[in-house]
Amino acid sequence: MTDIPRGVAPSILSADFARLGEQVELVLDAGARTIHFDVMDGRFVPPITVGPVVASAIAPQVHDAGAILDVHLMVERPERHVEAFASAGADRILVQVESTPNVAYAVKAIRDAGLSPGIVLNPGTPASAVEELIDDVDVVLCMTVNPGWGGQPFLPGSVARIRRLRALVGDRAEIEVDGGVDVETAGPCAEAGATILVAGSAVFGAEDPVRAFHQISAAAGYG
Repeated sequence: MTDIPRGVAPSILSADFARLGEQVELVLDAGARTIHFDVMDGRFVPPITVGPVVASAIAPQVHDAGAILDVHLMVERPERHVEAFASAGADRILVQVESTPNVAYAVKAIRDAGLSPGIVLNPGTPASAVEELIDDVDVVLCMTVNPGWGGQPFLPGSVARIRRLRALVGDRAEIEVDGGVDVETAGPCAEAGATILVAGSAVFGAEDPVRAFHQISAAAGYG
């Protein structure tokens, strides 16, 4: 398995895009070593967000800090977009198992591009969906809200689901969690086996994003 930074991964979905560089710098200086980058196409999920142009704008800043850019493709047929995001500076690309008829092909395309591949499960997708792919990916991301919008509450039953995923995955991959992560949910997620916690509105929506980042990290036991 690729050496992957663990800890809290701030999601720019909830950042102030008028001050994006400044906000990314804040969390990098606070110790974030993964910046989460959500891509939505208006088809797989209703909203439309950002693309490779924005990724390429922040990738040098992320890399200069020794961090990685974690790109979550919530798009139909994500394999069509791997090359563009690889060129834009992505380090890891995560694809939804529900978004393509051949997720194994998408994973291979990511690996062939020299990037770290991951797969993502929506709340209604059984944990067993990762079983045939687990030896080919570095990360399994468990959605703990229905994808598409930031600021949603953590879904009941998600901690038990994370625990089931960890039992299935063992130590073959990291488990990332995205959705409703804050100081209340971070600890239970980490105890259940999550090693990367995506936090968007809980960080960038806070009055002091740096303090919020440290509080969530501490609650998860990440330091």
